[in-house]
Amino acid sequence: MIKKQMMALVMTLAAASPALALSVADQAPIGPGPQGGLVGGPVGPGPVGPGPVGPGPVGPGPIGLGPLDIGPMRPLSAPLAMDPQEREREQKEREAERKDREREQKEREAERKDRERERESEAYEQGQDAMDESRWDRAIGYFNRVIDMKGPKVDAALYWKAYSQNRQGLGAESLTTIAELTKSYPNSRYLKDAKALEVEVRSRAGQPIRPENQADEELKLMALRALQNADPEQAVPMLEKFLNSPTSPRLKSQALFVLAQTNSPRAREVLKNLAKGSSTPELQSKAIQYLGVNGGAESRAVLADVYASTTDVDVKRRILRAFMTSGEKGRLMTAAQSEQNPELRQEAVRQLGVLGAHDELWTLYQKETSVDVKKQIISAMFVGGNATRLIELAKTEKDPELRRTAIRNLGVMGSKRTGDALVEIYGTEKDPEIKKAVINGLFTQNNATALVAIARKEPDVEMKKEIVSRLSNMRDKVATDYLLEILNK
Repeated sequence: MIKKQMMALVMTLAAASPALALSVADQAPIGPGPQGGLVGGPVGPGPVGPGPVGPGPVGPGPIGLGPLDIGPMRPLSAPLAMDPQEREREQKEREAERKDREREQKEREAERKDRERERESEAYEQGQDAMDESRWDRAIGYFNRVIDMKGPKVDAALYWKAYSQNRQGLGAESLTTIAELTKSYPNSRYLKDAKALEVEVRSRAGQPIRPENQADEELKLMALRALQNADPEQAVPMLEKFLNSPTSPRLKSQALFVLAQTNSPRAREVLKNLAKGSSTPELQSKAIQYLGVNGGAESRAVLADVYASTTDVDVKRRILRAFMTSGEKGRLMTAAQSEQNPELRQEAVRQLGVLGAHDELWTLYQKETSVDVKKQIISAMFVGGNATRLIELAKTEKDPELRRTAIRNLGVMGSKRTGDALVEIYGTEKDPEIKKAVINGLFTQNNATALVAIARKEPDVEMKKEIVSRLSNMRDKVATDYLLEILNK
């Protein structure tokens, strides 16, 4: 009877609370009874009858870990709330990392485009050089390479390929190339020259190339140089004829040079028209250069008009460089402040740096909001040798990236003054990345004395390792002595 009562109690408790049931069951050990059955309680005869009424061994025990190490059932606790300042710091770090990734991606894309432009320009210039040497087959190969790149110089490469084919005696191939240029680039500035070349090719159809052509060209070059001392009224028309005819780049370049040296109203007018784009890009580029070097206020005004009217980035870039050559700080400053194209703004800033326009650059920096342009201004300050402003920015600039840029440029400057400033910055700085930038700056200066000095005072082991790493790559007695000192400790 007692056995049945005990089992009924355990089952009731199991339905109400499994943990409690386990606790009760464990408090009543099960073993063989005197008659071979399973009964609750000790082995042997015991008192017959119900036990005392009230809480006892079969009552609910204390809540806690039972014999089976099963703890009390309770709901999972909610995660601890993150400190608001910590959450804000992590959000800022993630945002900064995202911006860094975007900036790096843009920089990689810009670098890729720059490499493509450089490869195209290199192949194009090699083709031009081959033409100057009358190596027509090689020139055609280089121009084919430019055409395959499908960059901005394809129409130019097609024209000079046709020119080289004609000079090599491949009249039919030359006409085919001219047709491709005309069809694919109906607005090309080489069409005028291409049509003149086509007339020449067709007029010479069936005639072999004369071997004395090269000698003729050399004679023409000598005659062009002699025109510098001739009467401008006679020389200028002949020079114009050369510039408008399908002749070699070398002859055209020489003719334009002579024209730029000719002091006559008509010569200046021709030069201005070329700068405005009346002929090929090569001649336009050289005309802009000559106006910047030889021209006065009137010529610079023409360049300003061309800059305002054109959308060609390369033309604008060349005009900015011409402004630098002629010392036009005001127009460069205007471009740096108002130009919408970031590349051109940066170019204007670079040219101000070459001119040593310290006050203008500082004014620009204070007004600028673009981090990329500010970086360029810092680089321009370096080019202009403005250590005072760079030290100021390295100490006070709020943007860590710009501070690091200023510190890097101070490292490249390499003077005692900049070295002392870097050591001073390191001694008061808490940002590890800024301190690393200082270490790299001193390493760039090959300033082992300063690196050893800050290493001796640096309590942070990781930062000290950073310094020792730089010292280990320096061939300097001070660095070597310090490394031996570390080894002998």
